[in-house]
Amino acid sequence: MRRFAAPLMLFALLGAAGPPLKTVPPVSILANDSEARWVPFDLTEGNQIRFTMTIDGNPATAILDTGVSYSVMSRRYAAATGERIVEHGAADAIGGRVPLAWAATRTLSLGGVTRTGGRIAVVDLPAIATGETTPVDLLVGRDLIGGYALDLDYDARRFRLLTSGRLPFTGVTAPLVISPTRQVYESEITLGGRRIRPMIVDTGDGSAITLSADAWQTLAGPRHAMTSAISFGIGGAIVTDLAVVPELRLGDLTAGEVEVRIERAKGFSQGVGAAGRIGASFLQRYRVLLDPGAGRMVLAPGRTAAAPPLKSTSGLLVRANGRQLDVLHVMRNSPAAAAGWRGGEAICSVDGTAIPADYRRSTIASWSVGRPGRTVALGLCNGPTRRLTLARFY
Repeated sequence: MRRFAAPLMLFALLGAAGPPLKTVPPVSILANDSEARWVPFDLTEGNQIRFTMTIDGNPATAILDTGVSYSVMSRRYAAATGERIVEHGAADAIGGRVPLAWAATRTLSLGGVTRTGGRIAVVDLPAIATGETTPVDLLVGRDLIGGYALDLDYDARRFRLLTSGRLPFTGVTAPLVISPTRQVYESEITLGGRRIRPMIVDTGDGSAITLSADAWQTLAGPRHAMTSAISFGIGGAIVTDLAVVPELRLGDLTAGEVEVRIERAKGFSQGVGAAGRIGASFLQRYRVLLDPGAGRMVLAPGRTAAAPPLKSTSGLLVRANGRQLDVLHVMRNSPAAAAGWRGGEAICSVDGTAIPADYRRSTIASWSVGRPGRTVALGLCNGPTRRLTLARFY
């Protein structure tokens, strides 16, 4: 069971300049049996695809992130494995601009793909960007996977890399390219009768659809009930507006009841010249084939394709932190906002039950999206208990 928490995982690394670092030119090889080499994954608390691969013979915990132009190694992992790094440049990331270092790599292996030579960016990868307490070692981006077709089977929790042009399943199609300027996967959507592009296709973004302030303002039609939300990227935290739209089109696909986040003016998307992002909360409703070489994305309905978005009825966006829930954000116009809750508070019990170590999988984790009218007793870690009556507010 997945509870409603802060969708924390917004990664993008764009505009990275090449380093003054001598490297062997990269060579990628796709194994003949790549179709059989499924890579198992789990989803982080922030809906990102997390799996294990090897880098220079060492195991690494990685996230598959099509919103990253150059794959990224964490500084922590680089130090632990003795990688020599060269500080050089900075890049645009969600949440702000981040300093870069670079490392030469010998061998990177995932599924049926092995790359020798080349380089990898090195940045701080905070744990909060996955919504969990343990950070990952690597973000696998366009430079490693963009030359292949990527088959994402969310229902079976597995993916594989195939020769471009393969069509392993049938579904509806949408356009897909790798931007020559941003060097990431891009498509387009239709919302409110208006075509919106370019939209970065970002498996590392745990949200559903995110639009720039400019793109949202161009839409005609009735206004939607709005609230606020928070997300975290490698550049820091961002607060967005949040609405649920009745219908959205992605190529030949029509999806109903889609959660849309709207960045503030001069946000990340606007800064890099994109209209927004298509994220993992939307993609995971389908089996997805991303094949920029063939110019297409293919989507087949998964088990949750018709499920409406999970809406908070509390207004508290929280992160499990051991045996407590940290309040990351209080949603605008929500019951929690009316009751005076503030970010930074910590909850240690729900209706008298202590927060368990496996909170994500526990039966109490659904309280924040509970039935409107229900009153929940939330015990703060500093002593008092507050009662919060749930309600629909967006």
